[in-house]
Amino acid sequence: MSHYLVMTVIGPDRPGLVDSLASIILKQEGNWLESRMCHLGGQFAGILRIQVAPEHEQALIEQLQSLSAQGLAVVAYPENNNPPAPDDQLVTIELVGQDRPGIVSQISAILAQYSVNVEDLKTECSSAPMSGETLFQATAILRLPRGCDLKALRSDLEKITSNLMVDMIFGKPLP
Repeated sequence: MSHYLVMTVIGPDRPGLVDSLASIILKQEGNWLESRMCHLGGQFAGILRIQVAPEHEQALIEQLQSLSAQGLAVVAYPENNNPPAPDDQLVTIELVGQDRPGIVSQISAILAQYSVNVEDLKTECSSAPMSGETLFQATAILRLPRGCDLKALRSDLEKITSNLMVDMIFGKPLP
C-alpha cells in the first residue's frame, strides 16, 4: 500500500533545483503527483504531493532533507485524507482593489467568519494602468459550507474598502 506525502520546499532559486527534487523522488521509486512552485523574492518556494512505497518513505525523506546542505529546506507531512462534505460548493472569487497593509488579513477574517475554506489562493500587487497606484489582486478557490449566505459574504467583503471589486464565479474552478 502506498503512502502519500505533502512536502514544502523553500530555498535560494537556482537552475536544476526541481531536477534535484525529481531525481531523489525517482531514485526512491516515488511518483510526483502534483505541485505548485514559483519564484518569490529570489527564493524558490513550492509544495508538492508524492506517492511512495512505505519501505522507501524514510530514505526519501532523509535524502530530500540532505538538500539542506545546498540551502534548500524540505519538510514532509503525511497526507491528511479528510474528504470535504459532499454538499460543500466550490466557488472562484476574484478581488481587485487598491493595495494597503492588512487587506489579506481582513479578507481571510471574513472568510473564516463564514467557515469558508481557502482551497487555493494567488495574490499579487501590480501598477494600475492609468493612475500608477498599486493594485491588489487575488484569485481564490473557496470551499463554501452548506447554507453559506453568499449575498452576505459578498457584501462583507465589499465593505473592506470602497474600491474593492468582488467577482464570484460558480461552478468549475478556474485553473
